[in-house]
Amino acid sequence: MKITSAQHLEQLRSLFVADEARHKKKVIVCCGTGCLANGAAKLVEAFHDAFKNNQITDFSVEAVKETGCHGFCEQGPLVVIEPQGTFYTKVKPKDIPEIISKSIQGSEIIKDRLFTDPATNQQIEKYNDVNFFKHQHRLALRNLGKISAHSIKEAIAAGGYAGFAKAINGMSPDGVIAEVDKANLRGRGGGGFPAGRKWKTCKSIESDVRYVICNGDEGDPGAFMDRSIMEGDPHSVLEGMMICAYAVGAKQGYIYVREEYPLAVIHLQKAIDDCIEYGLLGDNILGTEFSFSIRIARGAGAFVCGESSALMRSVAGEIGEPRAKYIRSVVKGLHDKPTVLNNVETYANVPLIIDKGADWFKSIGRPNNSGTKAFSLVGKVRNTGLIEVAMGTTLREIIYDIGGGILDDRPFKAVQTGGPSGGCLPEAMLDLPVDFDSLTENGSMMGSGGMIVMDNKTCMVDVARYFLNFLVSESCGKCTPCREGLYQLHEMTIKICEGKASMEDLEKIEKLSDMVVLGSLCGLGKSGPNPILSTLRYFRDEYIAHIRDKKCPAGVCRDLITYTVIDEKCTGCLACITACAYNAITGKKKEPHYIHQERCTKCGACEAVCKFDAIEVA
Repeated sequence: MKITSAQHLEQLRSLFVADEARHKKKVIVCCGTGCLANGAAKLVEAFHDAFKNNQITDFSVEAVKETGCHGFCEQGPLVVIEPQGTFYTKVKPKDIPEIISKSIQGSEIIKDRLFTDPATNQQIEKYNDVNFFKHQHRLALRNLGKISAHSIKEAIAAGGYAGFAKAINGMSPDGVIAEVDKANLRGRGGGGFPAGRKWKTCKSIESDVRYVICNGDEGDPGAFMDRSIMEGDPHSVLEGMMICAYAVGAKQGYIYVREEYPLAVIHLQKAIDDCIEYGLLGDNILGTEFSFSIRIARGAGAFVCGESSALMRSVAGEIGEPRAKYIRSVVKGLHDKPTVLNNVETYANVPLIIDKGADWFKSIGRPNNSGTKAFSLVGKVRNTGLIEVAMGTTLREIIYDIGGGILDDRPFKAVQTGGPSGGCLPEAMLDLPVDFDSLTENGSMMGSGGMIVMDNKTCMVDVARYFLNFLVSESCGKCTPCREGLYQLHEMTIKICEGKASMEDLEKIEKLSDMVVLGSLCGLGKSGPNPILSTLRYFRDEYIAHIRDKKCPAGVCRDLITYTVIDEKCTGCLACITACAYNAITGKKKEPHYIHQERCTKCGACEAVCKFDAIEVA
């Protein structure tokens, strides 16, 4: 089927919407990577078998939707019964017959499968009443959990390609760029550079060839925003790229996806093939003179390939190393041609801006920080997962309203934003509005959207050591400040964690960090010292305690702590003796136990199993 015009697209949309309306009831099964790992595919199979075998009236197999990631991965596999919005968590195949008989054929709720709010201990029946979802504002994630990821019909029915049709039929390329520029869409990949300005520069360069690239190389540990969009709503990404290509005059686009995202590659390729079949990619799209093709370029997973020039070298089949930025890649990028590079989330926002207008987009968020931002909320927080909030939402609202607060009601200590090159913000910053400028002004950064919450049992020196170790491993080694500077910074954090550093080392760390920032070739090196600089800025006392007092206040650094039994609290239950793999604990039942320091490896197994807080870490 070839869609020959914008009018034809609208006719098809009406047909697809009517087709969807046939299903009075729907079963929505989250088939994001997390739920699939927990057996979501077996749920889909069980639903299909049950509907086929039982011949249930008023319900068809097509009404079972395999959607992209809902974001609430820790509660998966997730099942939602529509239209009532009944929300079931941690569903197993054995639960399917009961769900069908009670909640689909009837209107009964299965309370055992409802979500229990960990903060209030109350069961929540409706999907939209769960705080994790209720406080979000979803634009880039708008279709995740709503449409089948591999269905172009459902994407079109949900409004897909309306923005592209509007652009290509009613707007000039300059008009499209002006609208994106007016919306002040800043790149969601981390830098926050205005997308409209980048597109305008690319179009202004004299060249017979221009390229559009989507950066899907999401390398931050724990981040999965872009992966979820590519897996669950690939058509929003393709549409954003098509609008960009029309605006700047490109005929070829690439989506750079890391090899670790196999489901994203499958769904993107399916979406590209469907677009070719429907005439939305290829020659003379929608009966116009505009022609555009998209190919997938797979990366091997190097963190540095998230950097623009390294990514473009990798797409070209060369070693993924950055180059000096004396000429920007938007001027001289892939194959030395003008190239626009935006990330997945940025492109997913573009169709909405064109369809609903820049003023609508700017009405969300804050001045100079329009729209929303997706985050992966992880760490010591009750509700972890994929979220999207309006720019300007405070850290407190994200961590407590959406995240449900800190696990086990422990005190909040810090939140790390911006991935491994980001910074750590303390409790005093909980009311900080989250946007590009506020985070940067306070020593952190937006990055691609990783957000790690930490409690009072987290050692900030150890956190800096951990992230520096990651950056040392991922440095391409091309420039000396990054290769050697980050290595030396990492070595000094190890020295502090072992209690072997002196106060002079803190001064060396700050001076060396300045040199790494100043002399590194690319953003990885320039932002590399952020973890240690931000923790030094807000948690300097902890560094001093390690150095001067030879103590780790959080009880993490093994060389500076000891485990002992508090006799008054120990009930002699034998649990710690059983848990210790090194026979370091002795004692009799109902008598206080004893830890032999010469055998103790400080693994923490005894503390983890003790129900009476009888293990002291000091």
